[in-house]
Amino acid sequence: MNTVKALTITAVLTGISGLAISDDTALTIYSTATPGAIPAEWYRPVPGQSQNYGYGYNMYNQIPGYAVIRQDRTLDIEQGYSELKFTDVAALLDPTTVQFSSLTDPDGTSVLEQDYRFDLLSMDRMLERYIDQKIIYGGQEMTLMSTAGGGMLLQGDDGRVQYQQGYHGVVFPSLDESLVTKPTLMWAVDAAQGGEHETRVSYQTTGITWWADYNLIYAEGDDANSGTVDIGAWVSILNQSGGTYENAKLKLVAGDVNRAQPQNQYGRRELAMMDGMVSKAGQAGFEEKSFFEYHLYTLGRPTTIPDRSTKQIELFEAVNDVPAKKILMYDGTAQARWTGNNAMVDQNWGVQSNSKVEVYLSFDNSEDNGLGIPMPSGRIRVNQLDEADGAYEFIGEHVIDHTAREEEIMIKLGNAFDVVGERRQVSFERGKDWLVETIEVKLRNRKDTPVDVVVQERLYRWSNADIQKLSHDHEMLDSRTMHIPVTLDVDEEEIVTYTVRYSW
Repeated sequence: MNTVKALTITAVLTGISGLAISDDTALTIYSTATPGAIPAEWYRPVPGQSQNYGYGYNMYNQIPGYAVIRQDRTLDIEQGYSELKFTDVAALLDPTTVQFSSLTDPDGTSVLEQDYRFDLLSMDRMLERYIDQKIIYGGQEMTLMSTAGGGMLLQGDDGRVQYQQGYHGVVFPSLDESLVTKPTLMWAVDAAQGGEHETRVSYQTTGITWWADYNLIYAEGDDANSGTVDIGAWVSILNQSGGTYENAKLKLVAGDVNRAQPQNQYGRRELAMMDGMVSKAGQAGFEEKSFFEYHLYTLGRPTTIPDRSTKQIELFEAVNDVPAKKILMYDGTAQARWTGNNAMVDQNWGVQSNSKVEVYLSFDNSEDNGLGIPMPSGRIRVNQLDEADGAYEFIGEHVIDHTAREEEIMIKLGNAFDVVGERRQVSFERGKDWLVETIEVKLRNRKDTPVDVVVQERLYRWSNADIQKLSHDHEMLDSRTMHIPVTLDVDEEEIVTYTVRYSW
């Protein structure tokens, strides 16, 4: 396993090993992951497929995130010219971002050359190096002519050429020194001052990301429309960078940090902006602070992030018994949107109806509820206890955007089974610079308990809309979205109608 912390440093020119007296690793992760969008195959190597960490191509370089690695170490550096080698670095590092400096004598210590060796030792690479050269096979010295299809073309001293399937029994006269067993960073340095130097190495690597995960347990209250939730919050870190970061100082950055992208990459690198937060977990947990135009989350204790792993760390302490509401919402015009260019005068625009009533869980991110913590964008999973056998059953999940403190959080869980809706256009009139439309919404409750349903209607035909008639009380969320609350008894049907006039 690659361990980024354990760097090997040797002074090659002088033949004297550089002495590493102390070291300190810091890891800052920048995430571009959409919560819940990481495919399962990215969590682990595909069976039967080798994991080649050579620079340039790797199946894990698609993981949406990157990190800045910084290592401070005390080294014994010879005066004058010497070469330093660092092995066990992250395999997916970007060599153009590597920096080496002496903190003890920055002006007197200069880097003359910098090299990243990623041509890793393997049977295939050794065979390529020995084309047209002598190897030993079957106890005989033969010339390797070519390799293809898992086999070799060999020529003996008598000139005859034979094909051999497989490489078992091949002996090479010596190791090709241009190949390395691990990705290696090399520096040629010129030091005016010999002896102990406090040094710093930093670089960026891909193949690592983070996101927030929330686990909720919902308990119903005295009526079907209210209850409580217990909330646990975690940071999930996926590391496929080819390096293990032992006892590292961990930082997470949230914000839209621009990076120049290679032409062969696609998609917009986007991070969820978060409001300020101080973790309730205390010094050992995460603490937030503003940094430039971003937010920086620092873990109050060292942690180890193994390679090829998904690690979870508590974001804040669990909060119990948060008051919550179950909301049923019928949105018959969910697919209809006003484009903002012209009035939508086609009579058939937006009249298609669906029967699904959506189920939401809502709670306030308030200090009175034991929260009041800006919550990063993340995936929320909700479970509920089945009292029949004491098992917690999954009832839905949703991705929330960053949510400031004292704001409402709405989680979409799915669709109601026993509550249905129906929407239709009752009448439509159109003039030169106006149109009038009447809409009817029917709701039916087939549950054995009363329910509250919110009818959501969008005034999607034009920006200037005047509601002339409405059968129920309503609330305007914005200039074009209204909510109409309706209460249904058992087996009751309720009809909502409204007339709206658009003019331009």
